[in-house]
Amino acid sequence: MAQHQNASDRIVAITGGARGIGAATAAAFVNAGATVVIGDIDAEQARSTAEKLGPTAHGLALDVTDPVGVSEFLDHVEGQVGPIEVLINNAGIMPVVAFAEEPVASVQRQLAINVAGVIYGTQEGIRRMRPRGHGHIVNIASAAGKIGFPGVATYSATKFAVVGLTEAVALEYRDTGIEFSCVMPGLTNTELAAGLNDHWLLKTCQPEDISQAILAAVDRPRHRIYVPKHLAPLNAFYSALPHALGTRMMRLVGADHQILDGAGDARRAVYEARASVSAGEQRDDL
Repeated sequence: MAQHQNASDRIVAITGGARGIGAATAAAFVNAGATVVIGDIDAEQARSTAEKLGPTAHGLALDVTDPVGVSEFLDHVEGQVGPIEVLINNAGIMPVVAFAEEPVASVQRQLAINVAGVIYGTQEGIRRMRPRGHGHIVNIASAAGKIGFPGVATYSATKFAVVGLTEAVALEYRDTGIEFSCVMPGLTNTELAAGLNDHWLLKTCQPEDISQAILAAVDRPRHRIYVPKHLAPLNAFYSALPHALGTRMMRLVGADHQILDGAGDARRAVYEARASVSAGEQRDDL
């Protein structure tokens, strides 16, 4: 049975925490009494977000594609703040593009941030938590990590990887005292979903919905977290269907083109331009 673990007085590290779900999660943990360290490639925004949350929040530069940088970030947190008890691997990007037209750079950047970044963070979290015999690693995947959606094929592949990674390490390290959770949100009202239309069945949720689900999962550990909750039975139903019937259903409800319809939207262009900037280019602008 999962042990009750209140977030109060805990030290929480969040990657990609300057905006969106990460920032909302930082706020939720600060409000619950935790000390939070935000790591983000946009160091200035990370510091700004932390300052708004008060003295128990801190913002640092972090490029999750750099394994040495990830290690140094966590070393800094543990050296200056204290032992990390909760690590939330949240950093991720989502370009919307027809798969055959997706540039190589877009594919490589998604793999580097969405997959390798989560792997590096999870490894480093385990290395620090295992000797202490406790800790909680939360990996942010997506509903697109259980069902593939046109327009975000590479993104969906990266999130399937996060789901599989979390399943595997939870089994491998089941006797270490470390809890592992995988969060699978639907479309969320953040910059990442800019320009995408709401869907009558798959309603867009708010970042605060995700943050509260993460907080609850740390309070009472759960492995799989769907937000909103009705995505769990929807996924189970869809997964049980034969492929042809599942494809027909996606077409009937319009889910086969909903996301792809947003490609080229001016609001997405702003987001995707920022998401495509490398760490070095970001630092040159600061």
